[in-house]
Amino acid sequence: MDHIDAMLGPHIQVIDQQFAKLCIPNTQLEHLWGDGRWTEGPVYFADAGQLLFSDIPNNRMLRFDERTAQCSIWNPSCDNSNGNTRDRQGRLVSCRHLSRSVIRIEYDGSTTVLASHYQGKRLNSPNDVVVSGDGAVWFSDPSYGIDSNYEGIQAESEIGACHLYRICPDSAELTAVATDLVQPNGLAFSADEQYLYVSDTGASHLDNGPRHIRKFSVQQSKLVSSEIFSVCQQGLYDGFRLDSSGNLWCSAADGVHCLNSAGKLIGKIRIPETVSNLCFGGIHRNRLYITASTSLYSLYLSTTGLSYF
Repeated sequence: MDHIDAMLGPHIQVIDQQFAKLCIPNTQLEHLWGDGRWTEGPVYFADAGQLLFSDIPNNRMLRFDERTAQCSIWNPSCDNSNGNTRDRQGRLVSCRHLSRSVIRIEYDGSTTVLASHYQGKRLNSPNDVVVSGDGAVWFSDPSYGIDSNYEGIQAESEIGACHLYRICPDSAELTAVATDLVQPNGLAFSADEQYLYVSDTGASHLDNGPRHIRKFSVQQSKLVSSEIFSVCQQGLYDGFRLDSSGNLWCSAADGVHCLNSAGKLIGKIRIPETVSNLCFGGIHRNRLYITASTSLYSLYLSTTGLSYF
């Protein structure tokens, strides 16, 4: 370990020196809040200096205010919301387990249901979501919210499979864009939107099931081919985000794994809880917010996150 690596602190594990350049010496991993059961779905609102995130089993959404460093309940009853994002108009888009739907919160506070059924059958439990530049909403639909009564209501899958979907911005038509996933989970676009990265956490349900991220090529709003981008060696890849250099910051059992644009693991942020998801925030979008089991953490970096709004 050289002098710079030592200054990065015990929470940083440098595997390749590329990673050291993304970290800031003498910065601290901050534990911001810790009263959840399974926190998920962080989404940053730069215009308010606030982060919203889900606490799925407790059926609530929390708000962390950067100005006061205080965390409070934002929505005490949110249908066991999971993943969240913002659309191109700045509105909140959420995946909800209990109602088995993807919804949008309008400017006046009302709720619009964007998707709840596919070919006349109820969705399983929408999990994570992202909005592309054309306004289309892409989301994953694994079975976690219907597997038990902990994160939703236990039920049989009406569709009988777990797909990745796209909601057309013009017609609102729902299309299954990937049907060969076991448990589709986190998803994020590359900066040019030529690629869509999707995690498959099927190992949670199948022995020797997938625990990887697939990299899909996108052409004319369709996924035309894919390859295995990275296999998780510690638990499962859940949610993840890209930075402005094309690195993927991924959730894992032992913390946050940073993968370079070739899929190589170059470093880790050690977290004492299983990480579920993350996003970039802060004034310069260089503050990594991390949801992990019961808690919300953050760490300042020397890279910036891609802005999805």
